[in-house]
Amino acid sequence: MTDSRLNTLRNWLKGLQPSWQLDLATLTSASADASFRRYFRIESQKPNFETLIVMDAPPEHEPLDAFIRVDLLLSNAGLNVPKILEQNTAEGFLLLNDLGTKTYLAELNNETADHLYADATHSLVQMQLASEPGVLPNYDQALLQRELDLFPEWYLKKHLNIQLSDLQQAQLKQAFDFIIKNNLAQAKVYVHRDYHSRNLMVTEKDNPGVIDFQDAVYGPITYDAASLWRDAYIAWPEERVIDWVIKFWEAGRKAKLPMPDDFGQFYRDFEWMGLQRHLKVLGIFARLFHRDGKDGYLKDIPLVLEYAIATANRYIELKPLARILESTRQKKD
Repeated sequence: MTDSRLNTLRNWLKGLQPSWQLDLATLTSASADASFRRYFRIESQKPNFETLIVMDAPPEHEPLDAFIRVDLLLSNAGLNVPKILEQNTAEGFLLLNDLGTKTYLAELNNETADHLYADATHSLVQMQLASEPGVLPNYDQALLQRELDLFPEWYLKKHLNIQLSDLQQAQLKQAFDFIIKNNLAQAKVYVHRDYHSRNLMVTEKDNPGVIDFQDAVYGPITYDAASLWRDAYIAWPEERVIDWVIKFWEAGRKAKLPMPDDFGQFYRDFEWMGLQRHLKVLGIFARLFHRDGKDGYLKDIPLVLEYAIATANRYIELKPLARILESTRQKKD
């Protein structure tokens, strides 16, 4: 690690060393995500802080304003999010407390799932209860459409070299219109936007730790539930998913969230929201490979595709979309 930003980061940490008793020699890579952000872990001799996390977010690509604003918002809502200990917004660095190394993805299994998802449901309801309009960007029609457009642009055209016929293009447009209409008709709450097993940390206190929330918006109430239980990185039998979604719906209604009275309607909304997300994700995973040179997400495409096909096949108005999706199975991912 000899890049220029790392040298700038080290110089910043040197200035913090006296107050945080940092051991600069222990600075190691913690993780990188699908953006320009990356994270480091560093040891501290300060009581109650054995290790700390350093976020490196190049200001020209990943300004810190949104992360700081949403971090405070979610913290005030009672969620276990990283505490911002020091900040250098001009250069794009944050010093955060460490929520540990155990992701939900690593810890989820048949025995732990009910307990872990119950905790995640509680945090999700807390976040949604704090919702107010005009605080976060709106998850509006334009944004939903831009996300859906990633599917034909990056997954079909760029990744699979598929050119849709005029009829298929019309069918895809109509399916997108149906999906967006459903999404926009749902009640609006705060939406984390990536509330899934890689962004939830198993913590001893106040489980889960919640990370990667800087893209939060104000949008459909089922979105984060779809992220959580139609997860691109782990799959569960449908009957277990339905059970967990029922528990979320019941908890939300008890807390007076704007849930539909009919669970069947809520589950339909959950499925259609998940479909929007999965079409977007197929485009994003392809874009990460072709534009950004990141091939680590290609292995997750088959699961996301199967989710999308299964949902589209369950609704008569989405059958043409299902046929388009099924045709891509014959192409090599």
